[in-house]
Amino acid sequence: MTSPGEASAGKGRGRRVILWRHGQTRWNVERRFQGTTDVELTETGVAQARRAARLLASLKPDAMIASDLRRAAATAAELATLTGLDVTHDEALRETYAGVWQGLTHEEIIARYGEEYTAWKRGEPVRRGGGELETEVADRAAPVVLRHAEKLPDDGTLVVVSHGGTIRTTIGRLLGLDPHHWESLGGLSNCCWSALGEGARGWRLLEHNAGTLPEAVLGDDD
Repeated sequence: MTSPGEASAGKGRGRRVILWRHGQTRWNVERRFQGTTDVELTETGVAQARRAARLLASLKPDAMIASDLRRAAATAAELATLTGLDVTHDEALRETYAGVWQGLTHEEIIARYGEEYTAWKRGEPVRRGGGELETEVADRAAPVVLRHAEKLPDDGTLVVVSHGGTIRTTIGRLLGLDPHHWESLGGLSNCCWSALGEGARGWRLLEHNAGTLPEAVLGDDD
């Protein structure tokens, strides 16, 4: 894994996309499935965003886009304050819509929708709670990321502020991985990020769940 300083020093080797998960919310702590529910950051979440923003500002990003949900928009605002960048908000970067799962804890989901939950964890295409397929999330989010990445200078950096599930599906799509294997990427902790770099054969993963010492992933798909 590379540090922000090392990644910054690597400018000139192609475009970079930093996919940054929002800070902590109360529902994350409660392990409650948020999906598209618009939940605010906790005080801890704001502090996480400010700390991470100081690190990401050292990358001197050229552009920033974010989900329009408050937890992502507030996270992005911390980096915007440091860099002076305008933030383009796009609902296509929202978390997976999960229908009746939204608002339930993982324990409640397992108790009520155990077979559906197990099938999802096996990598089967599942409309969790009657909501979106993971491939449908990638269908809406990945093109937005690519469109903004294409506007970067040759050594430019784009920061994408989004949600754990949406980031994982977007990374899987940009890397060309089979959807069955997207889960193998693992989760992002609150306010951690993954970095993709533009290589000769397409996008490649440079770092994953960077930004902190290893810690529990709270409510990754939200």
